[in-house]
Amino acid sequence: MKKISIVVPCYNEEANVSLMYEAIVNLFKNELKKYKYEILFIDNKSKDNTRYEIRQICKKDKNVLAIFNIKNFGQFNSPYYALLQTSGDCTISIAADFQEPVELIPEFVKYWEQGYKIVCGVKSKSEEPEIIYELRKLGYKVIRKLSEVDHIENFTGFGLYDKEFINILKDLKEPLPYFRGMVAELGYNIKTVEFKQKRRKHGISSNNVMSILDAGMIGLTTYAKKEMHIAALFGLGISFLSIFIAFIYFLYKLLHWYTFDAGVAPIVIGIFFLGGIQIFLISLIGEYIINMNQRIINRPLVIEEERINFSRKNSKKTK
Repeated sequence: MKKISIVVPCYNEEANVSLMYEAIVNLFKNELKKYKYEILFIDNKSKDNTRYEIRQICKKDKNVLAIFNIKNFGQFNSPYYALLQTSGDCTISIAADFQEPVELIPEFVKYWEQGYKIVCGVKSKSEEPEIIYELRKLGYKVIRKLSEVDHIENFTGFGLYDKEFINILKDLKEPLPYFRGMVAELGYNIKTVEFKQKRRKHGISSNNVMSILDAGMIGLTTYAKKEMHIAALFGLGISFLSIFIAFIYFLYKLLHWYTFDAGVAPIVIGIFFLGGIQIFLISLIGEYIINMNQRIINRPLVIEEERINFSRKNSKKTK
């Protein structure tokens, strides 16, 4: 019997985790009867009673696993780390807040059984605040335009991933994972399924404009190189133009020695030349930073405080 792993990242989700557990278990009882399940809750140092609720679930169901992080490691590291801890034939990642429809899981599994290695949930509409939704859409479009990798627009990570793809991720040892980009870059045989993003069932979202900006900047600095190339070409072009203007001003100075205002030529030449050089050098530094980012020292994705219901066989930590 095949096993399906479900990863549920949590942060201050005390009112949602039990409901999410029940919704997932009901799916396996009714629509996914021929599969075993494994549910992994990973808590990113919640400040409410999320961990208490997860402990209660783990006590009554040994198919439910839990990882408690020692601190909040951000919106990317924690979910990604959880994916690497699963043992199912495929793994599904879903948010605990019910914004991503649980009822879509059987459809994901159907496409997986048809041979797709990755099934991505793509937002076609959203009930979240319009400004947040539009900012996200804009961010996806900018990253896709500037990236050398063909990103999947409006994809947040909600989806199904075959064990083969999970094993590829385990071999990467990526210290700063931008999962949406990794799926676009390394994923294969991908199926997209549209869905309408719902409002949170309970609680208040921790996402805000700054978290969206942070996500966008990680995506840009990890995968988008075109803007650096454009800046380098622009800086190089300005440098050549400034040299040309400097030469013209030099000729003009020679031909109109006594009528040319003193001091103007050096100022104009200096502004153009130094500005061009600065833009060019800053863009080169940007290229170096991008390359350094790809070779950054191997840090742990998260540090665990506790894990629950992991057997000895699957208790090995992946960092």
